Amino acid sequence: MATVPTIDASPVLTLSSPLPLDGGQSLEGVRIAYETYGTLNAARDNAIFICHALTGDQYVASQHPKTGKPGWWARMVGPGKPIDTDRFFVFCANVLGSCMGSTGPASLAPDGQPWGMRFPVITIRDMVRGHVALMDSLGIEQLHAVVGGSMGGMQALSLAANFAERTKAVLVIASTARH
Repeated sequence: MATVPTIDASPVLTLSSPLPLDGGQSLEGVRIAYETYGTLNAARDNAIFICHALTGDQYVASQHPKTGKPGWWARMVGPGKPIDTDRFFVFCANVLGSCMGSTGPASLAPDGQPWGMRFPVITIRDMVRGHVALMDSLGIEQLHAVVGGSMGGMQALSLAANFAERTKAVLVIASTARH
């Protein structure tokens, strides 16, 4: 797995192995854009993963590079805030299938053309498999907590249900188990 910056300055994890999908396919060269805040401690047990909603992205508490607006949860994440980056290492990954740096329909397919309508159907669990790969690349075996609202809450539930050993706590906000 390699990490390289994107044109938007978010770090990007490029998976070295194909990502299996619930639909029976797999995607090669998957890219996962993410942002981090705070410092991961030596025990690597202070990580909080924030999963974004359908209309969100990885810019939780940092200025969005295209719009210039503050992060979508800047009031909640930062030094001395409810999700305190003086205590916790916080990270958020852009979901698989998005247009904000992670592999999605606008990405190039193996034939060198944009995926477009050929992009496979992506499930919440597929997104979470990408998140777990990111956790592995960051050396995080178990999260202090996973937090998500709306579609992010579905990701948090999926992580807890499918990878129970990977998180100590789950905070789901205004979400459902399925649409």
